[in-house]
Amino acid sequence: MGLPMLRALQSSGFQACGFDIRADAPTDIETDPAAFAADLTILLTVVRDAAQTDALLFETQRLIDRAPRLTHLVICSTLSPRYIAALRNRLPTRIHLIDAPMSGAQIAAKEARLSFMIGGDPGQIDALMPLFTAMGAHQHRMGPLGAGMQAKVLNNLLAAASTAMTRQVLGWAGQAGLDEASFLDLVNTSSGRNWLTLGFNEIEFARDGWAEDNSIGILTKDVDAALDALPDTADTALAEEIRRVIRTLHAHPPGPETP
Repeated sequence: MGLPMLRALQSSGFQACGFDIRADAPTDIETDPAAFAADLTILLTVVRDAAQTDALLFETQRLIDRAPRLTHLVICSTLSPRYIAALRNRLPTRIHLIDAPMSGAQIAAKEARLSFMIGGDPGQIDALMPLFTAMGAHQHRMGPLGAGMQAKVLNNLLAAASTAMTRQVLGWAGQAGLDEASFLDLVNTSSGRNWLTLGFNEIEFARDGWAEDNSIGILTKDVDAALDALPDTADTALAEEIRRVIRTLHAHPPGPETP
């Protein structure tokens, strides 16, 4: 997600630079954290989870210590809202914290039509809005710090539910002898339509099975984040069952080529 977001910023004329720890990162992506942080003023993080966020900010790469000019930290990863609330107290007061997780999968990032859910100080969000506009088609101001993340984890809980059921139903449809393309056409003009059915042939992970390190695996992490933020009195049985079902998903074979 991070690379196409970076390219969208660069295409819009922003002086943006990427950072990655992977050896196979593109040649124009910085891999030295000290060099990356030297002139950094606005940092958008697009990493997997809270552990990678901690590593990036405070532990392994230590960008917070290494970026003396940093004024804004924008968390675009999907994390627990409780983590975001605690993060504010771990940052120097000079750094404005904004939570701006995004939705739309890699295809939307590549096409600069992500949907951002944003929480934080209104004036600071105003200052950053040109960045969100360059990367996305929708910018939703959800409220104070943490509200964007709260909205995102609940949105992803719905996405996880539709993913789990859609994948199971498509498997059953195939076993019943239904043509996949015809069945999806039916669903997308009927009451079963959802985000996954509408983009089943474009969303890069739509046919994947669950694995710890892939996007289907990230869905279970996002369910964990939603569960962490629910009220103590919430009935979590359905959310926990959705998480269990997603962990059982196997790769879904591609449908036949259209003549």
